Amino acid sequence: MNLQELTHHYDFTGKTIVITGGAGILGGEIACALVGCNANVAIIDREPSLAQRFIKRLESPVGRALIVYGDVLDVNVLRQTADRIVQEFGTVDALINAAGGNKPQATTSQDLAFFDLPTDALRFVFDLNLLGTILPSQVFGRIFAQKGEGNILNISSMSAFRPLTRVPGYSSAKAGVSNFTQWLAVHLAQEYSPKIRVNAIAPGFFLTDQNRYLLTDEKTGALTERGKAILAHTPMNRFGTPEDLLGTVLWLLSPLSAFVTGVVVPIDGGFQAFSGV
Repeated sequence: MNLQELTHHYDFTGKTIVITGGAGILGGEIACALVGCNANVAIIDREPSLAQRFIKRLESPVGRALIVYGDVLDVNVLRQTADRIVQEFGTVDALINAAGGNKPQATTSQDLAFFDLPTDALRFVFDLNLLGTILPSQVFGRIFAQKGEGNILNISSMSAFRPLTRVPGYSSAKAGVSNFTQWLAVHLAQEYSPKIRVNAIAPGFFLTDQNRYLLTDEKTGALTERGKAILAHTPMNRFGTPEDLLGTVLWLLSPLSAFVTGVVVPIDGGFQAFSGV
């Protein structure tokens, strides 16, 4: 395979890719990259106005971006959103489930013991990450089943491999995402079509709006004790940047990974591989 053929595989001209949580930091970076690779990208978010921060980067002479409201926990809203996307682009070829996150009230601390974590906070985190992956997969997966081909990419986490302290709900939910990824890959390939693939990436520690001040001091920017501990267990000795996800994401969405399904790929700077000794 020559360089021109390789480049062609990363040209998504005519392909429509849906990204839930696409107005977030990680989802937004993926959206910009895909539009740059000539894809039509539908960004679904409960706060679509957040996508304005990278709207200029979504401009492309070939690809197009559609920013729509959607709620990953409301299957009826998701169906309406899917109808609008199909009306706009004709079909859907891939789904990236990037909606997710944690909540301070579901995080243990000196002031909040595990035994006192509120049920509603835990349920919110669990539903957002796991149910918020399952429901979009139902809605858009039906389209893939009808077509006989498609691609689903979930966002798991390093905490699914190695449960992190303080975030029991988030770690449990992301472990569920990894398990669901494997289950759905087998189910869709056996029951509908081997051309429907389901994979996931498991980011390590990335500085985002959600965790920045858990890892760095809000006033000085210096590492917190948690931030220091994480880097001490990351052989590459840095936090990830959103751009670090792109190579793996593009590969998993492209024909170059046509025989890959049911895997969860760590993108973690070596965190999972490091034993600490």
